[in-house]
Amino acid sequence: MEIVVTLLVVGAILLLLETVLPGMIAGIVGMICLAIGVVLGYERFGAQTGNLISLLVLTALVFGAILWLKFFPQSRAGKIFMSQRAVGDIGATRPELLHQAGTAISALRPSGMALINGQRIDVITEGPHVESGAAVKVIAVEGLRVVVRAVS
Repeated sequence: MEIVVTLLVVGAILLLLETVLPGMIAGIVGMICLAIGVVLGYERFGAQTGNLISLLVLTALVFGAILWLKFFPQSRAGKIFMSQRAVGDIGATRPELLHQAGTAISALRPSGMALINGQRIDVITEGPHVESGAAVKVIAVEGLRVVVRAVS
């Protein structure tokens, strides 16, 4: 009886450790310990006790997973493992560039670099090729894209 209980307890502890240890080794070994504990329960104590052990293990796994999912994210340990950074706006729009003039640093075929307000900016033309050194004007800012037009 001691070996079955020991295998079940060690399996449960290894499954808990899996959440903080990398590599899935602890989880795999924990599941193997639980499976061997159930099989030994069937071999040593018969079908009725083996069924009871199997039912208890499955019930404990389901309730443990539910409790873990409910309480771990709000716990102190859970907050260490979860990113608290907001996802979304990256602040890439640059409306201050709209209608500003500058100079093409490289040939724009259709994309390249331009010097606008003293800053090197990746730009794209609205279509035609623009030579290096030509005057350009920003006609649109679309997220990360800065669209320019050659000024004659």
